[in-house]
Formats: sequence, structure tokens, C-alpha cells
Amino acid sequence: TLGFGADIQKQEERDVASILKEVVPEDLQKFGLIPEFIGRFPIIGALNPLEVEDLVRILTEPKNALTKQYKKIFQMDNVSLEFDEGAISAIAEKAVERKTGARGLRSIIEAIMTDVMFEIPSTDNIEKCIITREVIEHNERPTLVFKNDVA
Repeated sequence: TLGFGADIQKQEERDVASILKEVVPEDLQKFGLIPEFIGRFPIIGALNPLEVEDLVRILTEPKNALTKQYKKIFQMDNVSLEFDEGAISAIAEKAVERKTGARGLRSIIEAIMTDVMFEIPSTDNIEKCIITREVIEHNERPTLVFKNDVA
């Protein structure tokens, strides 16, 4: 409803995805798009925002998932990389908090990994790098496990 009887909601309270599901070509024309352009859309669809669980799946499941890419990079220096469950969910939570979605995942991981990626090639005795929730949330340094020096 419009006018005095309208239920006024704050922008945070509105479910934009459910509103966009109701869009019809006439709405796009009223918005200002020309009919020739609208006619080129065979289907109009709306996407729901990604949740933390969705982002966790994006980080871990695909063949070229970000976590797998970084593990490969570390493997080239003979270092195994581990992300614990808390770290992966913290990365996803940070992306949701920033409202960057899946595209923001890489920048979050890069901010954490950059220093370690420069440190590892110059140090010969690093065996493993472990990323925990504290590394993501509190900017702590990743845990580095060194090889036992057997003389």
C-alpha cells in the first residue's frame, strides 16, 4: 500500500530479492528502459544474496576453489597449507559482512596470505602453514610448522 497506510520499513528490513522476483517487463519500462532493450530479455530472474554456507562451498568445493589454488601455490615451495573449518567460515562471514559476495573472497584471502607467501620461499625449513579463525578475525600470523633438523 502507498500513502498514509503504508508499512514503512528500513532498507535493512526489506527483502529486496523477494521484491525483484515480482518484476515484469512493464516495470522495467516504467523504470526507463526502452522496449527494444527489454524485448531482448527472454527471462527476467532475481538472485538471492549468498549466505555464509554458500560462500564456504565456493571456497572449498569447485575444482579450482580458492583454497585449492593457494594449496597448489604453497606446494610449489614444498609447503602444505591447511585452512581449518573456523578459518574458512570466518572468511565467508567477513565477505557477507562486507557485502562483497564471492568476488570478495579472494581479496580477504590475499590480505592474509601475502606476507606468508613472501616469507616461505626465503625460508627452507617450513613444512606446513596453518590458517585458523584467529588469523582471519584478529590479523594474527599464520602458524608455521618447521621441519625437524636432523643432523
